[in-house]
Amino acid sequence: MGKDKKSPANIAKGYEQYLRLECNYSMNTLEAYRHDLRDMLDFFSQQNKSFFDAELEDLELFATSIHEKGIGPRSQARILSGIRSFYRYLQLDGYIKDDPTELLESPQIGEHLPTYLTTEEVDILENSIDLSKWEGQRNKAIIEVLFSCGLRVSELVNLKLSSLYLDEKFVRVLGKGNKERLVPISSKAIQELQYWFLDRNLMTNIKAGEEDYVFLNRRGAHLTRTMILIMVKQQAKLAGITKNISPHTLRHSFATALLKGGADLRAIQAMLGHEDIGTTEIYTHMETSDLRKEILEHHPRNVNG
Repeated sequence: MGKDKKSPANIAKGYEQYLRLECNYSMNTLEAYRHDLRDMLDFFSQQNKSFFDAELEDLELFATSIHEKGIGPRSQARILSGIRSFYRYLQLDGYIKDDPTELLESPQIGEHLPTYLTTEEVDILENSIDLSKWEGQRNKAIIEVLFSCGLRVSELVNLKLSSLYLDEKFVRVLGKGNKERLVPISSKAIQELQYWFLDRNLMTNIKAGEEDYVFLNRRGAHLTRTMILIMVKQQAKLAGITKNISPHTLRHSFATALLKGGADLRAIQAMLGHEDIGTTEIYTHMETSDLRKEILEHHPRNVNG
């Protein structure tokens, strides 16, 4: 009976009763919480981890994964509120001793300037990679392509060899809504890709139907968004980068570097594949914020004598 009580189906049923009877939530809120809980359970299932054993770091990975899907800050905050509620219920009913969500942060609502890395920090990130490992050069190429082309992680995992035009220095990207765009690729990214291809060409276990994908795992299948998310977070930790970064951070870093270098906002919009120029304008706020910081730090009237 104890085992049966701890089955995910029975726990989900008990949690729903708790929300309905003790929290007095509406049917719409109940449905939203049910959906969010399913998403979290699916995420942990993909990680081969039980939600009972989840720690703060695991929940932060889940939080980053919903951000990577392009879900807005308000919806992210609602989802994480539901996850906190679920773990409070598990603690109240004695399923777990400690609540791992106590220090789980929600995204700021309102104007939130995204985190980005400087070019020097991207170099530190790449230089921390152990190239003696099988996946080392592949990971270095992934980070450089994300930074040099400003791709969404979903665009990177679906990048095909047949979409690379390296002699002409551009790649064809399939973005949101199946819209294609051409993005320039830097000489540095081309070089890292070519080094990766030396390893890739030695693979003898590429699965049928996967031959055209640029980035593969050891088993010869294309990578998933979660794999890249975990890799970037782990590499940042190894590199000593304390910013909370994800693959999307490299896209922000690409746009910020272009703006700082004097690129036109419309050109950045086209390269990022933004439908609305308003989405791209966040980077002008970042530039203004940095400019203000520089003035406060270096203007003679602000330097203590």
